Amino acid sequence: MTADLVLRNVTLPTGRRADLTIAGGLVRHVGAPLHADETIDCSRFICLPGAVDMHVHMRGGVQAEKEDWRTGTMSAVAGGVTVVVDQPNTVPPITTPELLRARIHEAEGHAICGFAVNAGVVPDADLVGMWNAGAMAFGEIFTAPSSYSEGLDPEATRGLFACIHALGGLATVHAEEVLDPAPATLSDHDSARSGAGEVRAFRAVSAIAPEGMRLHFCHASTAASVEAARGTVEVTPHHLFLSHEVFEEDDARGRVNPPLRDEQTRRRLWSCWDKIDVIASDHAPHTLREKTLSFQTAPSGIPGVETMLPLLMAAVRKRQVTLVSVMEKTSWRPAAILGIPRAGFEPGDRADFALYPDEVTRIEASRLHAKCGWSPFEGLDAVFPEEVIVRGRRVYSRGDYCETHPAWYPGQGYLSSKDV
Repeated sequence: MTADLVLRNVTLPTGRRADLTIAGGLVRHVGAPLHADETIDCSRFICLPGAVDMHVHMRGGVQAEKEDWRTGTMSAVAGGVTVVVDQPNTVPPITTPELLRARIHEAEGHAICGFAVNAGVVPDADLVGMWNAGAMAFGEIFTAPSSYSEGLDPEATRGLFACIHALGGLATVHAEEVLDPAPATLSDHDSARSGAGEVRAFRAVSAIAPEGMRLHFCHASTAASVEAARGTVEVTPHHLFLSHEVFEEDDARGRVNPPLRDEQTRRRLWSCWDKIDVIASDHAPHTLREKTLSFQTAPSGIPGVETMLPLLMAAVRKRQVTLVSVMEKTSWRPAAILGIPRAGFEPGDRADFALYPDEVTRIEASRLHAKCGWSPFEGLDAVFPEEVIVRGRRVYSRGDYCETHPAWYPGQGYLSSKDV
């Protein structure tokens, strides 16, 4: 067999060093290499399986000024993310099979890495139609108002949960309590969408979900919320690495839902690292023009898909977390939750990898690829990948993009209907 690519001298999670032979988008052999069209020596790199960011907002359409599939996935790949899962609170929101298929078609024409698309959940949405058309999951489902979405009341949520559970779908939930829709400062925003209210919302959602339902909580912002989550739970890099105290009080660049918390709460969130299932970026870019509006009117949301893994790799260098735990929370666990084939180091694994040098740099927004052109993580330590492989082909190398390998990952409803 002639291979497409051989990764030489890869240090595996076990500590063993081996060569990975790749063909047809999959790892075919681990050990002595076969002949290949291309070889990359990984002896000076840390090799990670490509990340699955299961919570991004790729914008596009009437919001293309903020981001689009091309720039958003370029940003993802430059940060070591090889699969993104797009949220359905687009303009218009994805609530029908036709809108879902149009969103998938848009991504197929412009994305440069793997992608999936979720279905919107509102009372009049065609949940069954979208599930059969290939929705990866349902939601994020809003139980409180947020950007471009109104919150569902408990009775509506209960009925929609029943339908999703009957389909066997995954419900991904944005659960908060909102006391003040127009806070004037970051501290006010923290109070208006408090950590204690988030915990109550997590418990309320858990209470109305049917027994055995596949339930996933998005962007838990406190340790208590992680503890309260039923099912699986994700945490964002901005809640791990940023507190509202690092911004000026009226700086809307730090405005996001759920809010950035105080420094003590941020530090406490790290203490439950082992209980966090997934790290996801909640990449939600807005333009600087929008973010410099008055705090009350500026939109919530920040970019982060490109900086997620680099921030975590710097934390690995500082021995805050282990390398294997980063692989688990950014690649293997989200893939398992979603039913996406696993990227990894065994024969048959999806051949998505990112190669990181042993060098810490600082985040500079001017060097990032998101269209919005700014980052709340400016100046923080990071380790960016030099090489990224998608489906066995090099797509990114030292700042240059080589090929595009978009792959749509449909959900189980679509896959089951095709099997039948």
